[in-house]
Amino acid sequence: MGIFEQLLNAIPGSVSQGLIWGIMAIGVYITYRILDVADLTVDGSFATGGAVAVVLILNGCDLWLAMLLAFIAGLIAGAITGLLHTFMGIPPILAGILTQLSLYSINLKIMGKANQSVNVNQTDLLVSLRWVKELAFHNPLITVGIVLAVLIAVLYWFFGTEMGCAIRATGANLNMSRAQGINTSLNKVLGIMLSNGLVAFSGAFLAQYQGFADVKMGQGAIVIGLAAVIIGEALFGRLFKNFALRLLAVAFGSVIYYIVIQAVITMGLDANLLKLLSAAIVAVFLAIPHWKRQYGARHIRRPKGGK
Repeated sequence: MGIFEQLLNAIPGSVSQGLIWGIMAIGVYITYRILDVADLTVDGSFATGGAVAVVLILNGCDLWLAMLLAFIAGLIAGAITGLLHTFMGIPPILAGILTQLSLYSINLKIMGKANQSVNVNQTDLLVSLRWVKELAFHNPLITVGIVLAVLIAVLYWFFGTEMGCAIRATGANLNMSRAQGINTSLNKVLGIMLSNGLVAFSGAFLAQYQGFADVKMGQGAIVIGLAAVIIGEALFGRLFKNFALRLLAVAFGSVIYYIVIQAVITMGLDANLLKLLSAAIVAVFLAIPHWKRQYGARHIRRPKGGK
């Protein structure tokens, strides 16, 4: 089988995994773009969502209830980071690191060990890697695609409400928001909570998809999330102006990221270099806007005799 055929064979799995991580990337977008906060909690809350969902499913909990409780666990993790930042005055990046570090121990206590598997043959699951090529509703492409569309619709509605607009205003101009009487500390906490709730929800999906939850499954999640955000903005930023479409662009960015990763693996790249490749992709796409500004500043046409 040629490289091109291998890549085509792997595309459905890459797209479905990209959609799952796309939910996480939307959570990163909320803190990184809307709140303008660097939150590293996601590396821990992603694993928390997976751990909570798998343990509940193994104990006979309803699948959607397990997903809801995983989302709530992410909300709690985000609340801890938000309170460390607003109530205790710790910079957001350090608050996220502290929460992430704490969640490692919490995730171990939730699962009772470093990893916990869930077998699709013995337990009902919402998604699984084994179904990725089946033409049925439980195909991850269909299930996660529908959930992602619903989440984007709900977020579009929420950020159009008074509370949602207040969160967006807090991220856009903190001082002006305070002058308008907006409780910026509360809005920061709410935004970080929502972000980590979505991250944990994504982690719950991924744990079912891959068949296990692991305390290190969220390691490097922030890099993947940033890659998805930056790629989505770079490729679709000029086309997608609507807020809902911007969220969709982030999800598309995640899918493209995983297709690129799969293509590189298919061509024979050492799997141990994937983290390095991810960091390089994020660095390049983060640098593109800066290079564009520098290019524009150097090549801008000035009228003769003008300043």
